Amino acid sequence: MTQSSSVHSLAGHNALPDLRTWLQRLAATDRLAVARDGVSLTDELAAISKKLELERAVLFPSPGGHAMPVVSNIFTDRSWVADSLGISTDKLLPRFQQAVRHRLPWVEVDEAPAQEVVHRDVDLLKQLPIPKHNEHDSGPYITAALLIARNPKTGVQNVSIHRCQVSGPDRIGVLLLPRHTLHYFKMAEQAGEGLDIALVIGVHPACILASQAIAAVDEDEMEIAGALLGRPIEMVKCKTNQVRVPAHAEIVIEGRILPNVREPEGPFGEFPQYYGPRADREVIHVAAITHRKDAIFHTIVGGGMEHLVLGEIPREATLLEHLQRSFASVRDVRLTRGGVCRYHLVVKVEKTSNGEPKNIIMGAFGGHYDVKQVVVVDMDVNIDDPVEIEWAIATRFQADRDLIVVSGAQGSKLDPSSDGGISAKMGIDATKPVEAGPMVFKRIHVNGLEQVDLPRVLQDDPKAAFARIVTA
Repeated sequence: MTQSSSVHSLAGHNALPDLRTWLQRLAATDRLAVARDGVSLTDELAAISKKLELERAVLFPSPGGHAMPVVSNIFTDRSWVADSLGISTDKLLPRFQQAVRHRLPWVEVDEAPAQEVVHRDVDLLKQLPIPKHNEHDSGPYITAALLIARNPKTGVQNVSIHRCQVSGPDRIGVLLLPRHTLHYFKMAEQAGEGLDIALVIGVHPACILASQAIAAVDEDEMEIAGALLGRPIEMVKCKTNQVRVPAHAEIVIEGRILPNVREPEGPFGEFPQYYGPRADREVIHVAAITHRKDAIFHTIVGGGMEHLVLGEIPREATLLEHLQRSFASVRDVRLTRGGVCRYHLVVKVEKTSNGEPKNIIMGAFGGHYDVKQVVVVDMDVNIDDPVEIEWAIATRFQADRDLIVVSGAQGSKLDPSSDGGISAKMGIDATKPVEAGPMVFKRIHVNGLEQVDLPRVLQDDPKAAFARIVTA
């Protein structure tokens, strides 16, 4: 399938097929800034990205003297994520839920833009513009790469994102948390083998989002990406191993996680806005780098808004699906920014019984081990507004009857308040009692508020009007 035919196949829902067409969209809608030439890859690039993280994506034409440009902040808000899929923001979670339910298998192609240039004599920092982000990061990190690994027994692929520290010209330290990539690696290591992998940099936002889905072992996230886009993802076989990677990626790093080898990795600025500690981690040996002739390197500033949004949408959709299987009253969910889009969940319900919110809270704890606080609110509360959520807690919650605390549960190892990942969970029922009278929890409202037209009712020159009134 050619690039033009890919675009045509997406015409039904206006989704964009790869990273560069998404960047064109951002540029056309005044959401892309371009930095001056020569920005330093050490700290300066990340600082500029951080400064603009709530406003615009940033393209760095020749950072650190590299000919290859770097882009950051490709989505800074959930509305950008929706736009990348050609849908409105309110359709975002339903679209993700639908994609998880109805996956679209990828197709294999023989040739790919991602392999226009091949480096078998590898020197990562010379061949790629890899930045150092936060102050105490241990060095340059690859932060936006999809790590694609194959089940050593079945060949089914898994897609995820891991922090990758450049430790040498062809060596990368990688943090593998207790998820599917680590499961595959342990299978290979127990058989005395390494695990073939690929790090894929510069793909459509749908591929990045799909990588964060809470899927079962041996469920290939690239099938979710295809369903999000409405067309199969084109994949191509790596040059040095059997891993298949997105054909229209910007850059691919091919390698193997070495068996029985651990080397120091970290510290690194993580999503909780703290540093993940230094420790002995798994090691990738790089066999080759392939990329487009005019490749663009995508980086994510650790702990920045792009990092948070990346985890927010897929987790929300998966948690919503999980809760709605058991609770018909659940209408929507949000992982809050103050809870680093991982730890604090708000659930909106159309309440039918007084005990149900507590059951929903316990169900949410089982939806993902990262969740450590759940607040359940009624339909009249705007879950995108932290002030509204706090107001519901202030006026509808009593700690002696509406609080659940669970001790000694599995949590996030990156939460510095946990005990090596052992965490307490808290649930807050901030809903109205079903039997409450109609005026007990009736929210105040001023008639005509929504119809006020400020330009019509306010004078154009308030200073002159005030002067006339006080001197009259």
